[in-house]
Amino acid sequence: MFLDDFYTLTDGRIRISAHQASQFAKRIAGDYNPIHNPDARRFCVPGDLLFALVLERFGLSQQMSFRFLSMVGDGTPLCFSEQPDGRIRVCDESGKCYLDVERSGETTRDEAVVEAFTRSYVAFSGKNFPHYLKPLMEEKGVMFNPRRPLVIYDSMGFCLERLEVPAPGLEFVDSSLEVAGKRGDVLLEFRILADDEPVGTGSKKLVVSGLCDYDPEAMDEVVAEFYRLKAAYDAEA
Repeated sequence: MFLDDFYTLTDGRIRISAHQASQFAKRIAGDYNPIHNPDARRFCVPGDLLFALVLERFGLSQQMSFRFLSMVGDGTPLCFSEQPDGRIRVCDESGKCYLDVERSGETTRDEAVVEAFTRSYVAFSGKNFPHYLKPLMEEKGVMFNPRRPLVIYDSMGFCLERLEVPAPGLEFVDSSLEVAGKRGDVLLEFRILADDEPVGTGSKKLVVSGLCDYDPEAMDEVVAEFYRLKAAYDAEA
């Protein structure tokens, strides 16, 4: 599978190194959030990599919801398990749960279908910043701390009318930002397409911490740094 480069399986446990996580973020998701850099003080594995691994191991269901409960660090041994009630949980050896998944409806394990859906969603999801977040924050007059930008993946979910979608596309529909003090809750809504016809809907929730007043110059610098990192990675790749 296309995810083989981004994790190591040892004694039935999945380990994701900081390097593997960073490569997935940049190569597959186009995500240059500094929290996924190997040397980041608060490094964490991209939620989209955990999402992708769940689909690879358990298949794609018509209705799925993902709740990200905690951040996964460098090399944490993870167990991906199905519960008696059908839920999927991603936990470490002490039982701490990082991801809880609910699903219903039909399920497909067709590798081509699962990979196509995974790639399509991850490519959409990786565009959090600056594509969707910057206009929202500018509109609300707030932004994250430019010295320590922190955007956390809270949850996502989707509903598919059918699973036979060999080449799905995701289309941005709407977004909103609710501000409560130093915290902001972002909701991104999307439509799932097949041959330009809608076959499903979904949404993704993010939490932005450490909000402060919007500073156009500071935001321009953060955006410029994003594109600098992207250009540097593209040149190296």
